[in-house]
Amino acid sequence: MTAAVPSGLAQLVNRPLVIGRRTISGRLVLAPMTLLGHVAFRQLLDELGGCALMFSEMCSAARIPTENRHTSSYFRWRDEEADRLTVQILGSDGGRMAAAARRIEAEGFFGVDINLGCAVKEICKFNQGAALLKDPVAAADLVGQVRRAVQCPVTVKFRTGWRDDPAIPVALARRLEDAGADALTFHPRVAPDLRTRPARWEYIAQVKAAVSIPVFGNGDVFDAEDCLKMLATTGCDGVALGRLAIARPWSFAHWSGGAAPGASIYKDVALRLADLLDLHFEPAKALRRFKRYAAYLAANFAFGNTLYNRIRNAPEMAVARLAAADFFRDHPSERRRPNLNLLR
Repeated sequence: MTAAVPSGLAQLVNRPLVIGRRTISGRLVLAPMTLLGHVAFRQLLDELGGCALMFSEMCSAARIPTENRHTSSYFRWRDEEADRLTVQILGSDGGRMAAAARRIEAEGFFGVDINLGCAVKEICKFNQGAALLKDPVAAADLVGQVRRAVQCPVTVKFRTGWRDDPAIPVALARRLEDAGADALTFHPRVAPDLRTRPARWEYIAQVKAAVSIPVFGNGDVFDAEDCLKMLATTGCDGVALGRLAIARPWSFAHWSGGAAPGASIYKDVALRLADLLDLHFEPAKALRRFKRYAAYLAANFAFGNTLYNRIRNAPEMAVARLAAADFFRDHPSERRRPNLNLLR
């Protein structure tokens, strides 16, 4: 049930974009997502055609300077993806953030992304992520310390704030640009709202109009029509795909002018991801990540809860693989747009 790509979208998203001292090949990027945008998924995404730029999972800045890439749960990567990968860091101490950024630059990554958007209570109670939106001066100072530490691109992902007022992100965007940010990814929801209300795309337009650096829109893009509408109505420079990227990772290549996926794409992608998770992670971590992905896979089908529950209850990866294979033998009915109740 792959929908046709609207005329003109490929031309829009295939334009190069300058970010700081670097240039990316297009306007579609992978948004940072914990337990989802890991090294195994990024390899899968590359095999499906890739995208212009990828963002890592959220990584603790305090750990990065001494972290072992081969044993870390989050700070791990393939050498061949490093120059197309921006590492997202989380923290509130400017010195630690700067030290993390220096290692990221030394490893040859595209850039550093600063998390000002995570609204999970366990993160915010340490004055990290979206909690920093309560103090715009401190947030901008943090960005400035990272900027002064490295030459690579420094980007920031942020939310509207803790009140639904577009003046808040507009003012913060200007501060972040003045502090040295090379690009922004803006998710137009208030911090306490974990996707219970629609993203306010009109706020993206206001943020974009307020700054001269690139702005990526993020939130509620679930098909190619949504992508075209976000670009056309907000004037944003690009689109950061999050939940849809996990549910339908071939969308980047398809919307950029590639061929439509075949009938077996969901099964093929699910089983390939299981293989790649086993390649990159030890069994318990691999299974945990496959179960997290299962909700996004299941969201594509009319009776996806059955699939999700079977994988969620699987005691080992072999059982999870079998559950996926069995589900597709019955040719399940695909939804035109994913079931948002599963994409939380």
